[in-house]
Parts: sequence; C-alpha cells; structure tokens
Amino acid sequence: MTELETARVREICAIAEDRIRNVHIGMFKGTDKPLFLISETYPGIWMEHVYDSVFYASRHPEFLYLAENTVNLFMDRQTEDGQLPFAVMRSGSTRYAHIQECVSFYTLCLEVWRMNRDPAFLAKAYESGKKWDAWLRKHRMTTGRGLIEMFFGFDTGHDNSGRLEGMACPGNYILNGEEQNAAVLPPDDGITPILAVDMNANFYGNEKALAEMARLLGREDEARDWDACAAEVKKRLFETCYSGEDAFFYDVDRNGNQRKYRSSTIFHLFMERVLDPAEDAELIGRIYREHLKNPEEFWTPYPFPSMAVNDPSCARHVDRNCWGYYTMGLITLRCTRWMDAYGWSRDFDTICSRWLEAWTRCFDRVPLGQEIDPMTGDPTPCSPWYSSGMLSYLCAAERLGYRSADFVSG
Repeated sequence: MTELETARVREICAIAEDRIRNVHIGMFKGTDKPLFLISETYPGIWMEHVYDSVFYASRHPEFLYLAENTVNLFMDRQTEDGQLPFAVMRSGSTRYAHIQECVSFYTLCLEVWRMNRDPAFLAKAYESGKKWDAWLRKHRMTTGRGLIEMFFGFDTGHDNSGRLEGMACPGNYILNGEEQNAAVLPPDDGITPILAVDMNANFYGNEKALAEMARLLGREDEARDWDACAAEVKKRLFETCYSGEDAFFYDVDRNGNQRKYRSSTIFHLFMERVLDPAEDAELIGRIYREHLKNPEEFWTPYPFPSMAVNDPSCARHVDRNCWGYYTMGLITLRCTRWMDAYGWSRDFDTICSRWLEAWTRCFDRVPLGQEIDPMTGDPTPCSPWYSSGMLSYLCAAERLGYRSADFVSG
C-alpha cells in the first residue's frame, strides 16, 4: 500500500473502533448488561454472532464482560428441556424458530472460561451443554442416522444459498402467520430432514468441548463418553456426507442422496477441528488443493465466497444477503479460528489484504458491511457497519501491520 492508502486504513480503523465502543456496545430491552450488537439491520443478538464478543474480548481483555454477558444471555434463556434460542431481540423477545449456531457454542463458552477461569461459569456451561446436546439428539435425529438434521434453511444461517433449493422452508416454518418452534418438522418436501455438514461439525465441536469441560471438572468417565460421541459423529460424517471422488463433504437428504452443492460448509470441518492434521493429512491436502485454493472454486480474487463460484447454483444468486455467492464478513472473521492452525497463514494474509483493499476502496459507499462480491470486491448494500465486517477489517489491519497490536489471529 502507498503511504496515503495506509493512512486511510488507519483512519477507517479509528472510525470503526470508535463506532464499536460508542454504538455497538450497548443494552436493549430485557437486558441489564452490555452486549456486542450486530448492526441496525439485525436488531438483536444472533447465536451465530456470539463469536463477535468472544473475539473482541480475546483482543481486548478489558471487554471480557461482553463475552460473558453474551454467552450467559443464551444460557439464561435455555428452555427447561434444553433448547437454546437462535436470537434474542432488542424488543426483548427470545426466538426459538431455528438453530443457526454456526460456531460451536460450547467451544466459545470454553474460550470464555479460559479468559475468566471462573469455576462456577465452567460448571454452568457444562450443564447447559449437556442439555443442548440432549435436545438436539431428541428433536433433530428423527431419521435415526446418528447425525443431526436441518429442518429449515435458517438452521444454517446460509440465507438464499443454493444448498437450500427444494426445501419447503428455506427460511423458517411459518404456519398461520406464526413462527414454529425448531422442534417442529417442516411440511413434506421429499428431501427434509437433511443431514447438514456444518451443523454436524458444530455438533462435533460442542461434544469435544464438553469432553474438555468434563476433564476440567474432574469427571473423567464423562469426558471419555463425550469423546466417544464426537468420534461417532465424525465417523458418520465420513460414511454419509463424504465423496471420495470429489474430496468434498455434502449435505444428504432424507433418502440418502448427497446434495452436491460446493458450499462454504466445508470450512466448518476445519473450524471445528473435525479434520485432524495428522490422521487426515492426505485428505486435508486434497481439499485445500482441489477446492479452497482452486481459483475456479473458492480461491477467487476476494476469497472466500460462500459458494464455489463454479457451482451452477451461483448463477441464480440474489443480489444481497446471499450465502450462495458472496464473500462474507462472518466467513472472513471465522478464518481466525482455523487457517493459522492448519498452517495456511500466508493464504490468510492474502485474504486479509484483499478484504482491506475492498472495504477501503468502497468505504464511502458502504461502510464495512456484511458481504462483497468475490470477483470484484464490490459490496452489496446489506448491513452497513456490520459487527463481523468491522472486526475482520480491524483484525486484517493489525495482522498486516497497519495498526497497533490490538488485533492478532489466535
């Protein structure tokens, strides 16, 4: 970057940091503790955004309370039978119409515990995690295949993705104008319930987190049980969702057919450590060469798109809030959870560089929004001042040496 461009990046970082502290850290109806808010477009806290506050706290320890408040917001609204809400709204309402976990919630709880070392918090998270696991096994394993199921498109958070084609409920299940609970089966469409790769990667991640929590609590027998449960989830993912011919993992419909959409669900296998760098080394290398670093698929000029750009479904993508094409702030921020760990730091540097370039160029048009075109870097108008977009920008600027050492990948 030129000296002028570097100055502009630093200026935008200062604006973003000021906005986070003065606008996005706040309270809403029904809460009495500060939270990390998403944007004006999304009036509440979604479970898929819990990582925003955990990430921020890991870089700014004085804001640990934001991460604690956010995970407690969800645990305190867990139903008696174990269901977590997908969102808590600024209006004060709590919503249970789908899942939309996206990053394993109890892994994030464990990360909060590593920062606060509070034994009461650890015990609370463990008991909550057991209940959530039991709820999923009771209500989202209806076809008896040992993996949890997607009923509704919003379960995944992949709004408008091609992977949802043919589903009766690509959003929520609305009956007589009312959102139905996430436990309610959708209308028959011939394909749901669907075994979703990302949801089961999250399921695996939660069970591994529960195993670690159990060990920390001195419950070694329970820890072994959780490890065994997680190993079974991984085994079934390979048996059911993996295509050796394609070196890819696909969602599977209720009839056992793989739904061959090359979606960003593949990242969750790395993010949740389903793929082990030692025992799965050959497969990891194949996936990376054939898909993630393939310029015809995910290694676009502005990576990573939410769907491989040569997937036929991309031609039908909508023009905003589309997980069937665009490069998302959430995807970019979540790269902090896996790319360095798998040895792809240089490629993550490239992603950060392209993210910085795109948003610096377009800042006056759309300030740090939700998504950009993976080919041009141009933003859609969706959700200006998007929490994950701002955090990704700040992280990228620090990582590449354009700002002070507040944001580094961990």
